[in-house]
Amino acid sequence: MDFKLSEREELLRKSIAEFAQREIAPLVEEMEKTGEFPRPLIKKMRDIGLLGLVTSPEYGGNGMGFLARAIAIEEISTVPAAVGIALQVHHMACWPIETWGTDEQKKKYLPRLTNGETLGVCSITEPSGGSDVFGMQTTARDEGDHWVINGRKCFATNSHVSDIMVIVAKTGEDAKGRPAFSAFIVEPSYEGFSLGREENKMGFRGAFSGELVFQDCKVPKENLLGKLGEGLKIGLATVNRVGRPGMASIGVGLCYASLEEASKFARERVLYGKPISNLQAIQFLLADIYALAEAARLLNYRANWMMDQGLPCDTEMTLAKLVATENAFQCARMACDIHGGYSCILEYPVQRYLRDAWVSIPSGGTSQVAKVVLGRHAVKNF
Repeated sequence: MDFKLSEREELLRKSIAEFAQREIAPLVEEMEKTGEFPRPLIKKMRDIGLLGLVTSPEYGGNGMGFLARAIAIEEISTVPAAVGIALQVHHMACWPIETWGTDEQKKKYLPRLTNGETLGVCSITEPSGGSDVFGMQTTARDEGDHWVINGRKCFATNSHVSDIMVIVAKTGEDAKGRPAFSAFIVEPSYEGFSLGREENKMGFRGAFSGELVFQDCKVPKENLLGKLGEGLKIGLATVNRVGRPGMASIGVGLCYASLEEASKFARERVLYGKPISNLQAIQFLLADIYALAEAARLLNYRANWMMDQGLPCDTEMTLAKLVATENAFQCARMACDIHGGYSCILEYPVQRYLRDAWVSIPSGGTSQVAKVVLGRHAVKNF
């Protein structure tokens, strides 16, 4: 096994880290206040190649792959995780269009997603629940030359800054009488579409999260993504192979951000005439943060490497997401312990890491759902 990153990947990490500090860090305070995504940042992310990491050069991307994507999202998320989740959900729109889209759909939508015209949305979750996909209430009805969609999606990241949305809706029943679902590409200009409420979140502030409302929304017939009845396969594959490793990468970034800030504070904070980094209790906390961060990173890199190699990796992706987001919360909490009372002061970023880590846990599938997946895998294979 070779754990050494390539020269290209190391260069990517360095360039993304510099970009995040130069272009994004000055925006964080305003993002925290307003909760809004800074739209001019989209073009800047395009210029450095972030929008097309998993899209082929044929459609304007750079096709660097999933390990490169993990590194990029990790580095972005050490500065603000809000931009990390906006980017990772954008990729969740790009990947299914390239994987299941027709040639016409790829040529129409992928260049727009990679050239900085818009961020993408991929939305499955509804007010009735996210884990119960068979309980989905949004429907799509065949009306000859178009589809008519009715329903509501919630917690859709990039909702208020996107012109291209991939959604899943119920389209009847399969041969066994079970609900059948299909995927669609929707543009906000379509008749019957509107944006609902914009959520005021405790974490990921600066990443739009809101409702997509469909009231007899007319979607062109050619905007069916994949085949009729493939929506659940498309939606779950996108969550498993793009959403979960994306959230894992955000978790890894938060782990290392917590380690960096906690170490810095421990060296600078003086008690009893010496830095608190000399205290064994503080060193134990730093050791725990370091161990959790390294474990999360290794699991995430393995899963994304497997994706790049074309290996089955749904279980590994689920494991990486579970461990990385749970570890991120533990790392942020211990970083707050090291900061003591200063962790309650908004100018210290560890309180933001704690909020962002908390919100990352249910995003892309709750920890309980992940444990169901992993438990079934364990029963079957061990």
